[in-house]
Amino acid sequence: MQPIDRIEIVTADITTLRVEAIVNAANESLLGGGGVDGAIHRAAGPDLLEHCKTLEGCPTGLAKITPAFALKKQGIQHIIHAVGPVWHGDESQKLGYTLEDTLLASCYHQSLTLANQHACKSLAFPNISTGIYHFPKPRAAKIAFGHILGFLSKHDLPEKIFLCCFNNTDALIIQQAIDTREDWMMNRKRMG
Repeated sequence: MQPIDRIEIVTADITTLRVEAIVNAANESLLGGGGVDGAIHRAAGPDLLEHCKTLEGCPTGLAKITPAFALKKQGIQHIIHAVGPVWHGDESQKLGYTLEDTLLASCYHQSLTLANQHACKSLAFPNISTGIYHFPKPRAAKIAFGHILGFLSKHDLPEKIFLCCFNNTDALIIQQAIDTREDWMMNRKRMG
Protein backbone atom coordinates (compact mmCIF):
# COMPACT_ATOMS: atom_id res chain seq x y z
CA MET A 1 0.00 0.00 0.00
CA GLN A 2 1.33 3.42 -0.95
CA PRO A 3 1.85 5.90 1.91
CA ILE A 4 -0.78 8.26 0.47
CA ASP A 5 -3.35 5.44 0.61
CA ARG A 6 -2.85 5.27 4.37
CA ILE A 7 -4.13 8.85 4.83
CA GLU A 8 -7.82 9.73 5.03
CA ILE A 9 -9.58 13.05 5.55
CA VAL A 10 -12.63 12.98 7.82
CA THR A 11 -14.99 15.66 9.10
CA ALA A 12 -15.91 14.68 12.65
CA ASP A 13 -15.43 15.25 16.36
CA ILE A 14 -12.00 13.69 16.96
CA THR A 15 -13.17 12.25 20.30
CA THR A 16 -15.73 10.04 18.52
CA LEU A 17 -13.34 8.31 16.11
CA ARG A 18 -12.52 4.61 16.40
CA VAL A 19 -8.73 4.87 16.44
CA GLU A 20 -5.97 3.73 18.80
CA ALA A 21 -4.61 7.23 19.37
CA ILE A 22 -5.70 10.82 18.89
CA VAL A 23 -3.58 13.95 18.82
CA ASN A 24 -4.58 16.83 21.01
CA ALA A 25 -3.78 20.36 19.81
CA ALA A 26 -2.55 21.28 23.28
CA ASN A 27 -1.09 24.37 24.91
CA GLU A 28 2.22 24.33 26.78
CA SER A 29 0.56 23.75 30.17
CA LEU A 30 -1.19 20.55 28.94
CA LEU A 31 -3.99 21.45 31.34
CA GLY A 32 -6.77 21.91 28.80
CA GLY A 33 -8.10 24.90 26.98
CA GLY A 34 -10.59 25.71 24.26
CA GLY A 35 -11.39 24.08 20.93
CA VAL A 36 -10.05 20.56 20.34
CA ASP A 37 -8.03 20.69 23.57
CA GLY A 38 -11.11 21.39 25.68
CA ALA A 39 -13.20 18.79 23.86
CA ILE A 40 -10.57 16.09 24.40
CA HIS A 41 -10.18 16.94 28.10
CA ARG A 42 -13.97 16.85 28.59
CA ALA A 43 -14.32 13.52 26.77
CA ALA A 44 -11.37 11.88 28.54
CA GLY A 45 -12.62 13.01 31.96
CA PRO A 46 -10.95 14.52 35.02
CA ASP A 47 -8.29 11.79 35.26
CA LEU A 48 -6.63 13.23 32.15
CA LEU A 49 -6.19 16.62 33.81
CA GLU A 50 -4.80 15.01 36.97
CA HIS A 51 -2.31 13.00 34.91
CA CYS A 52 -1.30 16.03 32.84
CA LYS A 53 -0.53 17.97 36.03
CA THR A 54 2.31 15.48 36.66
CA LEU A 55 3.92 16.08 33.24
CA GLU A 56 5.18 19.61 33.95
CA GLY A 57 3.93 20.94 30.61
CA CYS A 58 5.43 20.56 27.16
CA PRO A 59 7.46 23.03 25.05
CA THR A 60 6.09 24.29 21.73
CA GLY A 61 7.02 21.96 18.89
CA LEU A 62 7.12 18.84 21.06
CA ALA A 63 4.59 16.23 22.16
CA LYS A 64 3.84 13.97 25.13
CA ILE A 65 1.68 10.86 25.33
CA THR A 66 -0.87 9.94 28.00
CA PRO A 67 -3.48 7.24 28.51
CA ALA A 68 -6.90 8.06 27.05
CA PHE A 69 -8.77 7.49 30.32
CA ALA A 70 -12.56 7.69 29.68
CA LEU A 71 -12.00 7.50 25.90
CA LYS A 72 -10.68 3.92 26.28
CA LYS A 73 -14.26 2.62 26.29
CA GLN A 74 -14.47 3.38 22.57
CA GLY A 75 -11.03 1.97 21.74
CA ILE A 76 -8.82 5.06 22.01
CA GLN A 77 -5.78 3.97 24.01
CA HIS A 78 -3.56 7.06 23.89
CA ILE A 79 -3.76 10.82 23.63
CA ILE A 80 -0.73 12.52 22.13
CA HIS A 81 -0.54 16.14 23.24
CA ALA A 82 1.23 18.21 20.57
CA VAL A 83 1.97 21.86 21.29
CA GLY A 84 1.75 23.83 18.08
CA PRO A 85 3.10 27.33 17.52
CA VAL A 86 1.19 30.59 17.61
CA TRP A 87 1.50 32.17 14.14
CA HIS A 88 3.59 35.36 14.12
CA GLY A 89 5.18 34.66 10.76
CA ASP A 90 5.07 36.28 7.39
CA GLU A 91 2.94 34.39 4.88
CA SER A 92 5.04 35.76 2.03
CA GLN A 93 8.03 33.72 3.26
CA LYS A 94 8.72 30.46 1.46
CA LEU A 95 7.16 27.38 3.07
CA GLY A 96 9.55 25.91 5.63
CA TYR A 97 11.42 29.16 6.20
CA THR A 98 9.68 30.45 9.33
CA LEU A 99 10.22 29.35 12.91
CA GLU A 100 6.50 28.57 13.08
CA ASP A 101 6.78 26.21 10.07
CA THR A 102 9.62 24.34 11.78
CA LEU A 103 7.76 24.06 15.08
CA LEU A 104 4.57 22.83 13.41
CA ALA A 105 6.51 20.23 11.41
CA SER A 106 8.13 19.10 14.67
CA CYS A 107 4.67 18.61 16.25
CA TYR A 108 3.67 16.23 13.50
CA HIS A 109 6.99 14.37 13.57
CA GLN A 110 6.96 14.05 17.37
CA SER A 111 3.35 12.81 17.35
CA LEU A 112 4.02 10.24 14.64
CA THR A 113 7.15 9.04 16.42
CA LEU A 114 5.25 8.56 19.70
CA ALA A 115 2.45 6.68 17.91
CA ASN A 116 5.04 4.46 16.21
CA GLN A 117 6.89 3.79 19.49
CA HIS A 118 3.62 2.78 21.17
CA ALA A 119 2.66 0.51 18.22
CA CYS A 120 -0.50 2.48 17.38
CA LYS A 121 -2.06 1.14 14.19
CA SER A 122 -4.37 4.13 13.74
CA LEU A 123 -3.92 7.78 14.60
CA ALA A 124 -6.11 10.87 14.16
CA PHE A 125 -4.78 14.42 13.89
CA PRO A 126 -6.73 17.65 14.26
CA ASN A 127 -5.61 20.76 12.36
CA ILE A 128 -2.88 21.78 14.81
CA SER A 129 -2.42 25.54 15.41
CA THR A 130 -5.05 26.66 12.87
CA GLY A 131 -7.67 27.78 15.40
CA ILE A 132 -6.91 30.38 18.03
CA TYR A 133 -3.19 30.13 17.19
CA HIS A 134 -4.02 31.55 13.73
CA PHE A 135 -1.58 29.45 11.68
CA PRO A 136 -2.66 29.93 8.03
CA LYS A 137 -4.72 26.85 7.18
CA PRO A 138 -3.38 26.18 3.65
CA ARG A 139 0.21 26.50 4.89
CA ALA A 140 -0.48 24.23 7.86
CA ALA A 141 -2.15 21.65 5.60
CA LYS A 142 0.92 21.48 3.34
CA ILE A 143 3.23 21.04 6.33
CA ALA A 144 1.01 18.39 7.92
CA PHE A 145 0.52 16.36 4.77
CA GLY A 146 4.18 16.58 3.72
CA HIS A 147 5.49 15.40 7.07
CA ILE A 148 2.90 12.66 7.49
CA LEU A 149 3.57 11.34 3.99
CA GLY A 150 7.32 11.41 4.57
CA PHE A 151 6.99 9.54 7.87
CA LEU A 152 4.69 6.89 6.41
CA SER A 153 7.11 6.26 3.54
CA LYS A 154 9.69 5.12 6.12
CA HIS A 155 7.53 3.44 8.79
CA ASP A 156 4.91 0.68 8.87
CA LEU A 157 3.13 2.16 11.88
CA PRO A 158 0.76 3.85 12.12
CA GLU A 159 -0.97 1.90 9.39
CA LYS A 160 -3.70 4.52 9.01
CA ILE A 161 -3.75 8.27 9.61
CA PHE A 162 -6.96 10.26 9.82
CA LEU A 163 -6.82 14.02 9.26
CA CYS A 164 -9.82 15.07 11.30
CA CYS A 165 -11.40 18.35 10.27
CA PHE A 166 -13.86 20.52 12.12
CA ASN A 167 -15.83 21.30 8.96
CA ASN A 168 -15.98 20.67 5.21
CA THR A 169 -14.10 23.90 4.43
CA ASP A 170 -11.10 22.69 6.43
CA ALA A 171 -11.33 19.27 4.76
CA LEU A 172 -11.26 20.94 1.34
CA ILE A 173 -8.12 22.91 2.29
CA ILE A 174 -6.34 19.68 3.21
CA GLN A 175 -7.55 17.96 0.05
CA GLN A 176 -6.16 20.85 -2.01
CA ALA A 177 -2.78 20.47 -0.26
CA ILE A 178 -2.79 16.76 -1.13
CA ASP A 179 -3.81 17.40 -4.73
CA THR A 180 -1.13 20.08 -5.15
CA ARG A 181 1.53 17.72 -3.78
CA GLU A 182 0.38 14.86 -6.03
CA ASP A 183 0.48 17.14 -9.09
CA TRP A 184 3.99 18.29 -8.16
CA MET A 185 5.16 14.69 -7.71
CA MET A 186 3.71 13.62 -11.07
CA ASN A 187 5.36 16.55 -12.86
CA ARG A 188 8.65 15.76 -11.18
CA LYS A 189 8.48 12.12 -12.37
CA ARG A 190 7.73 13.21 -15.93
CA MET A 191 10.67 15.64 -15.97
CA GLY A 192 13.09 13.39 -14.10
